[in-house]
Amino acid sequence: MSTLTPQAPFGTLAIPHARAAVEAPRPNLPSVAGSGLTVPLTDGTQVQYANLDHAASAPCLDAVQRAVDEFLPWYASVHRGAGFASQVSTKVYERARGVVRAFVGARRTDEVIFTRNTTDALNLLARALPKNTSVIVFDTDHHAALLPWRGPNVYRVTPTANVERDLDEALAATPTGPRLVVVTGAANVTGELWPVARLAAVARRHGARVVLDAAQLAPHRPVDVTEADVDYVVLSGHKLYAPFGAGALVGRADWLRAAHPYLAGGGATRLVTDRAVSWNFGPERHEAGSPNVVGAYALAVACRTLGAAWDAVVAHEEELLDRLRTGLASIPGVRQLSILGDDNPRVGVVSFTVDGHDPGLVAAYLSAEHGIGVRDGAFCAHIAVSRLTTGRALRASLGLGSTAEHVDRLLTALRRLVTDGTAERYELVDGRYAPVGDTRPLPAFLSGL
Repeated sequence: MSTLTPQAPFGTLAIPHARAAVEAPRPNLPSVAGSGLTVPLTDGTQVQYANLDHAASAPCLDAVQRAVDEFLPWYASVHRGAGFASQVSTKVYERARGVVRAFVGARRTDEVIFTRNTTDALNLLARALPKNTSVIVFDTDHHAALLPWRGPNVYRVTPTANVERDLDEALAATPTGPRLVVVTGAANVTGELWPVARLAAVARRHGARVVLDAAQLAPHRPVDVTEADVDYVVLSGHKLYAPFGAGALVGRADWLRAAHPYLAGGGATRLVTDRAVSWNFGPERHEAGSPNVVGAYALAVACRTLGAAWDAVVAHEEELLDRLRTGLASIPGVRQLSILGDDNPRVGVVSFTVDGHDPGLVAAYLSAEHGIGVRDGAFCAHIAVSRLTTGRALRASLGLGSTAEHVDRLLTALRRLVTDGTAERYELVDGRYAPVGDTRPLPAFLSGL
């Protein structure tokens, strides 16, 4: 495997492959940083952290951490530097585009634009739409997919178990002209897999384009733009085990090249005079300013690492997901949420409620008394959660750092809550529940901030 060393010629520079496979408990399963992290409990003991909050932000892959450490001495500004480190950084940045393109199965002619995250990517695309484009979006989507599209040409669809019919009827009711359908790959709230290819076929019958929100899909399942026949795909590094502030918009070039630059500034321009500005036509058109080279590199390494290990990743997750869903179904008062139906396939994301218990209090209890991290609230999908429950829920989400012990600990803690209640008393502090008189120590590095 090639590495970035001062002696390495440009021809040998490469995005590293995963090197953590032999360290993982399951063969070929990539490992993550912090898997041995311990956290304090309110009884004064320490326990290994059970991270069941991957859907919000996933931990960093060990392969990504090593790659970034290896690259940082070479980090420099890209595209316009004659220095050797700048040329190395430029090659790393541009090769990262190719890795991301391959990861999502995109076409050779598709643009790969690096963004901050999925939200940024969808807002960029929203700014690039031709005038009077009609946008069809499902109202249960994450706010990142729901909110960038504003105005009279936006059509919101309430999904039922027959989402293909829902979309077909919505498209039939929209005006002719440019149309874009926003499709979620895996639901942010419930983890349910949406029938992306079938929805794209419906859109094609009406002459519409499709953008796939793969923020929750890409960390769990392969994404193939060509096979699904979608026009654009967006994703986030922080959900893809590369938490270094990068995401991507990948898709057809024509609308993107015709649009005004997303940001005005250096890098987006070919020539500036006192009378006019000439803009770039490639991905740089929408990447004004100094790009996040480290983030793009980290994203590419994560893509290549996961892409080489899908069989192990999927098998690991499906085993834990079955354990989790079966266990939750056995606990009195626990109700799992679903948009498309309980039997619909899903990735390792499960939202649920516990009768008679506030979700925020349950999350605080799981953390303080059992060392478990889950998410509570509406998960940036207020319409979906308010439609499925009273407006707030709990979400347990699995990933590469999850283990059977983590799942079993969650199930045991919930059973204890239902039968015995909490051992500690809790109070609201700045709008969130916390143990009364919480004395758990914070990590030492915080003292430097």
